[in-house]
Amino acid sequence: MTDIPALFAAQSDALVAFAHQLADLARAEIRPHFRQPIDVVSKADASPVTIADRNAEAAMRRAIEARYPEHGIFGEEYGPVRTDAAWQWILDPIDGTKSFVSGLPIFGTLIALTFENRPVLGVIDQPIMADRWIGAMGRPTEFNGKPARTNADRVLKDAVVMTTYVDSFSETELAAFTTLRKACRINRMSGDCICYGMLASGFADLALDGRMQPYDYAALTPVIAGAGGVVTDWEGGPLEMRGRSRVLAAANPALHRAAMEYLSGA
Repeated sequence: MTDIPALFAAQSDALVAFAHQLADLARAEIRPHFRQPIDVVSKADASPVTIADRNAEAAMRRAIEARYPEHGIFGEEYGPVRTDAAWQWILDPIDGTKSFVSGLPIFGTLIALTFENRPVLGVIDQPIMADRWIGAMGRPTEFNGKPARTNADRVLKDAVVMTTYVDSFSETELAAFTTLRKACRINRMSGDCICYGMLASGFADLALDGRMQPYDYAALTPVIAGAGGVVTDWEGGPLEMRGRSRVLAAANPALHRAAMEYLSGA
């Protein structure tokens, strides 16, 4: 069996530096289009896409091809290449395109690196606010270059719970979420990937969403785990990198267990 922590540790400095470069490239493509007239195209699944999404992903893919041509790439806009490669970069150039086209700076760029289907590095980048979380296996998560920590002692009745898009929930899932949010102190909706960054920095305590693709959640696990939190699917299992998953992130294990009680059976 591959010793993933040791393998990643031997390359982590270079890989983390490269992930920062990818986020910088995406920022440069996205920022000029924010709050500017822009065409919005509906994809086959009815989700919106813009030139900013496509240009940002294309810039990151070119950089990966030049630096790590043996690595695989799975991006939301341009799909997968080298799917059999052990190392895979998973890219969502604008997670929250609806927020982007609405002029709301709560979207983000998501960059993940997996090895043998296990996330080892993740970036959540907000290009407009210049906020960046980066987490990597064996290293503490950083927010704008400083350590980020979740709320280690937060309990459910005092918790801030966030979600991205309640319309993604089924009727049963919405009922479970509604019961959960009523047990918490504060709830906020429509925050895209920034919900999970806020959790890593201690401004939120729970974040959850319905079924999402790997490019929506692959980056979240290293960021939140490196800040002291927990990320699983709604059944408490690891997120699958090859299929759709329902995501639950919590600031600490006890809070995660408490939230799971409300989601059980949904």
